[in-house]
Amino acid sequence: MNITDIKIRKIFTEGKVRAVVSIILDGDFAVHDLKVIEGVERLFVAMPNRHSEDGRFQDIVHPISTEARTQLEAVVLEKYREAVAAAEEQKKEA
Repeated sequence: MNITDIKIRKIFTEGKVRAVVSIILDGDFAVHDLKVIEGVERLFVAMPNRHSEDGRFQDIVHPISTEARTQLEAVVLEKYREAVAAAEEQKKEA
């Protein structure tokens, strides 16, 4: 799996959801609405999900292996941190 593009669509400064992200896999497959979440111990990436009839949230797409999840999370969080740093730099210049 090659993540060929990452777009940080929205950054939030309040609440647990810190960003909404879209990724493109192998230049052919887009996944929208991944979320960067501020957890108790660290930031993590939550997969797009839906509310099921029994009241639970169920991932619509997700990595199958731990390695794939780790890879995806590392590159998304790196891009998120770059976007936050760029936004802070723009604030300083304004």
